[in-house]
Order: sequence, then C-alpha cells, then structure tokens
Amino acid sequence: MNVLVIETATSACAVALATRDEDPVTVVLDEDRRHTEVLVEGVASLLAAAGLRAHDLDRVVVDRGPGLFTGLRVGVATANALAQAVGCELVAVSSLELLARGAHARGARGTLVSCVDARRGEVFVQTYRLGDDDVRAIGEPEVVHPRSLAIEWATNGAPVTFTGDGVARYLADLGAVPQGVIVDQVVPPPAWGVALAATRESVEAVRPLYLRDADAVANFTTRDGPTAT
Repeated sequence: MNVLVIETATSACAVALATRDEDPVTVVLDEDRRHTEVLVEGVASLLAAAGLRAHDLDRVVVDRGPGLFTGLRVGVATANALAQAVGCELVAVSSLELLARGAHARGARGTLVSCVDARRGEVFVQTYRLGDDDVRAIGEPEVVHPRSLAIEWATNGAPVTFTGDGVARYLADLGAVPQGVIVDQVVPPPAWGVALAATRESVEAVRPLYLRDADAVANFTTRDGPTAT
C-alpha cells in the first residue's frame, strides 16, 4: 500500500511516504511556518523520488490537530483535495497521538503528556498511558497554561514524561517538574501516521481540530468586544 502522511500542525511542515516495498521515508520540508509555500511542491518531490504519481496513492493521512490554525488549514485542505482528486482513502490522526507514539518508540513508558505549542502562552495537551506494547489516551485534548500544567504535576508528585514543541517553548516551567522526564520531539513524527491510519476508518473529508479560535478572531473579539465597567 502506498501511503502519504501530511504533517502541518506545528511551525514545521513535514511529509512521510510509505510504499508497498519500503519503510516510511520522512522529509521535513520547512521549520518556519511556510506551509503554503512548500507543502505541494514537497509532496510532488517525494512522490517523484519514489517513482510514483499521485494516482498511485492508496491512502492519504493528515494530522488534523490540534495545532496552529494556518498550518492545520493548509494541511487538511491539501489532504482533502488530493484524496478526492485521485480517489484514494483519507484518514485523520492527531498531533498529540503522533507525539505519544514517537515517545513510546524512543522507550518512554508510564504517563506521558504530549504538548503542542498553542501560542498566546498556552499549550495543547493530552495525557497518555504508555505500556510495553500499547499507547492509550487517558484524557481528552485540551488547552492549558504551561505553568499550571507544571504546578499540577509537581504537586501530585507522580512520574511523568513530557514531549512536543510545547515543552521546548516552555522548558523553564515543564523542565522544573521534579519527577518529570523530557523526550525531545519538536515535530509530531509523520511516519507514525502510517501505522495509526491502518487502524482507522477512512472518511470523506477531514475537519481540523482547532480547540479554540484563530489568533485573528481572538484579537478582533478582544479589540471590539464590550468594555468592562
């Protein structure tokens, strides 16, 4: 099966391609929020390097978030359009589960919190339980302040692993948790989308998981909202 994975939830833009005969190949196309400029060309180059055309794809997998608004919009729109154009399966995964799978592959076990930088002094997070042979979500995705997250885990004293670009952004807070361990991952690893997609039903269209309004909407609401008295 030829599977393309599109990853645009963070500042980075990455793709992975698994062919019928080879393990997934991952390419980070950009790390500076230029998803619109690099994604389509990057997909075309990756397919060409593998000797494939778009119509050879059996499945397109896309990270639906949570993550940065513009990146998600570009990635999901591209995946929807590509799958519809070539008539292949379309599957969604999340940035937080990709991070959890990546940490598990690096040896992390026990409780893990995946953290994606949400800007505005916040992070998108989800908690997972990592066993020897499984990765299981034990909470829903949510938006939190990193200092509150650090205080929560420092207070309960339980061992915890943090991973994701949200950890790198707020290392001063999350790195100070006494029983905390950090697995260094900035980009949700798209190669794990291949394995996750094999367990999911295909859909007609993917919708991004934003968890909150875009920055522009929030700024407009703050500027033009009612004045407190």
